[in-house]
Amino acid sequence: MFETAELGRKVAKRDFKRLAPPLREELLQLQEHLRRGRDFQVILLFSGVDGGGKGETVGLLNEWMDPRWLITRAYDEPGDAERARPEFWRYWRDLPPAGRIGMFLSAWYHGPLLDRVYGGSDEASFLRRLDRIIAFERALARNGALILKFWMHLSESAQEARLKSLEHDPLTKARVTPHDWENWRNYAKFIAAAEPLIARSNRGMAPWSIVEGADPYYRGLTVATILRDALAERLSAGPAPAKPGKNGKNGKNNKNSKNGGDGKAAKAKARRPGPAEAITVLSGLDMTRTLGKAAYQKALPELQAQLHLLHLRAKEQGVSSILVFEGADAAGKGGAIRRIQEGLEPRNYQVHGIAAPTEEELAQHYLWRFWRDLSAAGHVTIFDRSWYGRVLVERIEGFASEDEWRRAYAEINDFESQLIEHRIVLVKYWVHITKKEQLARFKLREKTPHKRWKLTEEDWRNRNKWDLYEAAVNDMVQFTSTSSAPWHLIEGNDKRFARIKVLEILCKRLAAALDQPEQRQKAATPVAAPARRPAKRPAAKARTAAE
Repeated sequence: MFETAELGRKVAKRDFKRLAPPLREELLQLQEHLRRGRDFQVILLFSGVDGGGKGETVGLLNEWMDPRWLITRAYDEPGDAERARPEFWRYWRDLPPAGRIGMFLSAWYHGPLLDRVYGGSDEASFLRRLDRIIAFERALARNGALILKFWMHLSESAQEARLKSLEHDPLTKARVTPHDWENWRNYAKFIAAAEPLIARSNRGMAPWSIVEGADPYYRGLTVATILRDALAERLSAGPAPAKPGKNGKNGKNNKNSKNGGDGKAAKAKARRPGPAEAITVLSGLDMTRTLGKAAYQKALPELQAQLHLLHLRAKEQGVSSILVFEGADAAGKGGAIRRIQEGLEPRNYQVHGIAAPTEEELAQHYLWRFWRDLSAAGHVTIFDRSWYGRVLVERIEGFASEDEWRRAYAEINDFESQLIEHRIVLVKYWVHITKKEQLARFKLREKTPHKRWKLTEEDWRNRNKWDLYEAAVNDMVQFTSTSSAPWHLIEGNDKRFARIKVLEILCKRLAAALDQPEQRQKAATPVAAPARRPAKRPAAKARTAAE
């Protein structure tokens, strides 16, 4: 989940000096508009890794905006008065009135997170506390509050360097406490607890933004940009909060859409990009990776034979597999799927090519049709495109409201966790190609009679939205690449390399699940989960996350 916040994003000082003044002016104008209208309150919540810049970012916003209309609150252990009242009393007490902005540090997520890390609560009580927080935020949002939550992130090594840097500076030495170092020593536990915390509470009414906190210029501009855009959108929309779309509705069925929706739906709102947003989790992939023909012809039958034996063992043990393939048009998903099929017994697998939903499917929750297509124990189900259409094409094309696609991350994570709890091996692939390679494949399809049918006007139209899709993929990986259901990023410019990598990952995942049933999903961690200590260069870090 956090690999997108460990890419080494930076903003040069000269660029910060150029970008900051107009951004600050916009924030002041929006703050004045908010103050005069007094239509709603703004709640900014800062959480994250110690040393991630939470306090500095709050200080920057106080400096940039009019502090008379800002409220800043940081919480310690509850005192006698607070312990004598319900837990949320002090948060209700400190909420900003309509027309003002409240900034909260170590607030309602802080206690549940610490208790989970240090053994004060089990998983069930932790989730119950998160559900209470979600209900609290929902009540505020439905009353009109604009809620923005920021997780300020550092990698383990970056946090260590940050704490040492603060200790070595006489002016900041006192800010580092033994408790900060204790938290650092428990970094892995914090990340393990933060992952479900963010996944469960990431809702359209109160979305999380994971911000890379190592560079002060980057994190400051990023938070300020997100605040500016959210304020501008809400103020232009009027006092009433946007009502979420109906659950499970994608709009009218559009037969030309792969995932459904109204072909005349409004375009997805293009938020002005923040600094360094061109860097995504896909940016670090080495798209020059290739595999020679001889090596491919040797590896392919060996891996298919290995897969065949593993598949038979899985069927004997009643272990099912679900394979999810997503990727750009012409990325090679179909070719990779066919190489997997060749290693399986035909009677034991089913491939579902996901297109626009039917009228029957539109009448249900969007996950309904995927629940319906799950196969029996011991079988393999392959989805060529999947439930992730909600956060990709439906998001970009405006077929799903912002509330619908934002809350879909949590819905998808919950759906996948149920699959995993049922001993299903879930393997998710994003097959990536460059824009140049896609164009070459499109032109080849035009010239090849038996492939020409694959190329549609929609493919060309989607190509024009390449940057929007890449940003959506970054968010998808950020919020749904969990330790139990990681995304595997496949460099697909060379089809031979991509197919072998897909097969290798599948064989490793199946072997791990069959050899260690109780650890079947944890076994995926070395393959695709974010490394705790990032590599020196962003590109190398992204490859670690993918492999």
